[in-house]
Amino acid sequence: MKKSIKLNLFISQVLFLALLPIWMKLTQYLHPLVIGVVWFCLTSSILLVGLWATKEKIAISKRILDFVIFCYSIGLLILLFFRPENQYYGSINLMPFKTVMFYLEGRVDLLIAIYNLGANIGLFIPFGVYYCYIKVSPRVEQLLTISFFTIAMIEGIQFITKRGSLDIDDLILNILGVFIGYLVYPVLKKVLVLKRKNFGFNLKNK
Repeated sequence: MKKSIKLNLFISQVLFLALLPIWMKLTQYLHPLVIGVVWFCLTSSILLVGLWATKEKIAISKRILDFVIFCYSIGLLILLFFRPENQYYGSINLMPFKTVMFYLEGRVDLLIAIYNLGANIGLFIPFGVYYCYIKVSPRVEQLLTISFFTIAMIEGIQFITKRGSLDIDDLILNILGVFIGYLVYPVLKKVLVLKRKNFGFNLKNK
């Protein structure tokens, strides 16, 4: 493993541990698995940014990419459906940006507001990126259509099972996150190269 990889991993772990008290506070509102999801997002983000800065790239097989997105999806579904029981999930909001303004007006804890707004976008970025990697000719119309119906279905199941509120703002922000993944793909593909045949990954200079 090259020094640049080790350095990026070291920085990400130090930052994660330094902010651990903040991450722990999120478990009051979400499944404890949120700590693992935050770790994955922080580590992968710093690693990719570091590789981009040093003009290096990682070649990874499609099998590994599929496995990573599968595990990530399972973790996200756990966060969406397994939440603390001391919260009310029966509300309905069909007015766009009503919930967003509620958070921005400071009516809730700042950390929770930042997490809810940021996570509703950021946690869905990997799906937009993944779509672009697996499609030979990715089309934004197809991506947004799939995203709309998939996220709307999840929102509906959450509401029916009393695991979440029915909020159009969540739908809008989630789809925005997927779309951002589509937009950042041209940059990420310069760092993360997909190998469609061989299993494994390796690091090389550009």
